[in-house]
Amino acid sequence: MSDRLMVKFRLEDGREIVTAAAVGENLLAAARRGGVPIDAPCAGNGTCGKCRVRIASGALAGERSKHISEREYAEGFRLACQSEVTEDVTVEIPVSAFAYQNQIRVADFSSARAQESFAAMKRAATGAKYRGGEIFSDIAVVLEPPTLDDPMADRERLVRAVSGSIGAAEEHILISMPALRKLPLVLRGGGFAVHVLLRKEARWDGDDDYLIFDVTEDTPVQAGLAIDIGTTTVSAALIDLKTKEFLATGSAGNAQIRYGADVIARLIESAKPKGAERLREALAKECIAPLVKTLCETAGIAAEQICRAAAAGNTTMLHLFLGVYGNFLRMEPYVPAFFDLPRIRGSEADIGIHPDAEVLLAPCIGSYVGGDITAGVFAAGIARNETFSLFIDLGTNGELVFGNSDFLMACACSAGPAFEGGEISCGMRATDGAITSCAIDAETMEPSYTVIGEEGQKPAGLCGSGLIDLIGELFRCGVVNAKGKFIREGARVDTDEWGLTRYTVAAPEESLTGRSICINDADIDNFIRAKASIFSAIITMLRSVDMDPDVVTDIYLAGGIGSGINIEQAIGIGMLPNLDPSRFHYIGNTSLSGAYAMLVSDLAAERISEIAGGTTYIELSAFPGYMDEFIAACFLPHTDASLFRR
Repeated sequence: MSDRLMVKFRLEDGREIVTAAAVGENLLAAARRGGVPIDAPCAGNGTCGKCRVRIASGALAGERSKHISEREYAEGFRLACQSEVTEDVTVEIPVSAFAYQNQIRVADFSSARAQESFAAMKRAATGAKYRGGEIFSDIAVVLEPPTLDDPMADRERLVRAVSGSIGAAEEHILISMPALRKLPLVLRGGGFAVHVLLRKEARWDGDDDYLIFDVTEDTPVQAGLAIDIGTTTVSAALIDLKTKEFLATGSAGNAQIRYGADVIARLIESAKPKGAERLREALAKECIAPLVKTLCETAGIAAEQICRAAAAGNTTMLHLFLGVYGNFLRMEPYVPAFFDLPRIRGSEADIGIHPDAEVLLAPCIGSYVGGDITAGVFAAGIARNETFSLFIDLGTNGELVFGNSDFLMACACSAGPAFEGGEISCGMRATDGAITSCAIDAETMEPSYTVIGEEGQKPAGLCGSGLIDLIGELFRCGVVNAKGKFIREGARVDTDEWGLTRYTVAAPEESLTGRSICINDADIDNFIRAKASIFSAIITMLRSVDMDPDVVTDIYLAGGIGSGINIEQAIGIGMLPNLDPSRFHYIGNTSLSGAYAMLVSDLAAERISEIAGGTTYIELSAFPGYMDEFIAACFLPHTDASLFRR
């Protein structure tokens, strides 16, 4: 037998990917190495059951998982992370295993709520001007054509003309390589009458240089790119820098997710040989660059016309975006390679924009409170409020900021991937087929629900907002007790072959996958720990300054699942403090809003930097009393019932 085997992956969208594997190699590891998109929120630990594949020919070694029924096992279904390659094999990958890549819930930027969010972006950048005026200037120059008597080179001829036009010394006028490469044809195509896009660049000695950023026959495009680098989803907006209007917007799944749903799993992967580069390429080349290409096609411009960009993301994502070693982030004392890295070049970002484009990164507050939160706090405006506000970003990770115009404090909690459907047997992200809201009849225990997708869409699982509703309803109807254990019998409550008690939301014939959609004891336990981490972080931060939740006038919810949350259900299960629902506000993708403000305004970028530097970071894991608060919150709604009594 050869020590190298062939593994063929067939995706339901028609693609086939072939890679070689060593005898005994883990199938998920082989898929990752070959760039095959297989979802693995648990990072290959066998606990999430999302990396399902089906053997089409050949065989795989490995025991049956609790996520695979006996019938499915007989039909060839396996978990990729629990299977070893022992011979040439062909496996089929169902859509559910790579939905993070091709079925991610793309933000509806045409909705009224999205338009309100974009209006907020513009308000956040009120009075937006680059430091010292517009950083780009478009000038028209007319050059004398070369002759035998005047054979001056094209670059020198252009520099001389620009020097005369702006009154700067020729030695202070530089040219970008992309502009130089196109210069000969552009000059002759325009009859030596061209437009020059200049960027002013400060020198160490106090003088200014002027970079010929682009040269065109017609008025050059000045496009900017704002990016929110989320752990699960990447969102971006293409901007006309002259008018500050939106040219195109969109989002895509973060391709790093095949290495794990949470930042810890990805940091572990990044520490492996060439791991940082694999993760960088997954984000930059597989996710952001194709998204940029799509946005540019929509706007009718070339990606090279993007001359400035701004990105916001959590501390880990920014490290992985740049391919910077970040594994010390997860080890005490949790030290990153950088907090603030104001400017890099487009070629260093490697996302397909102009190589000399200036790329700004939102500065981080702490190891687990990143630039997405700094940008979000600016966009939410809590640093300008006199009253006390609480900012909560509910995504794959949970980050919180509390304060007002006098002080700000921040912390991060290890909520895990439950809010995105990870570590939940019936969980999924907010893609087509996800149940987003749910109600249960208290007498019959029959459920009703809404599903993402077109009318008549069958459910495939529950996303974060659906899980909050379902667990809230199970508790309200007395199906589960305060510990999350089933205490009521009924037609929809039974025990599976592994001894777990479960509630069936949808029978096999009702679901998209042909499998039951159920939530069991272990799922509820995982979710309770996730919600407890959020609430205990809120209480710990408030009590550290001797305050109670009542002092909070406004709570701003941002992030992946905030828009779909039923506030009363979230309060009822003890995830959010027991305050009047009118105090809660969903404010959209504030990370993208802040990135937009940085993009169009140096003043906004400076303010965001001030917010990062002026916010006190609390490390919860080392904070006295936090674990006691967490344990107390691991009940529905809490061990202290007075906190939720109205």
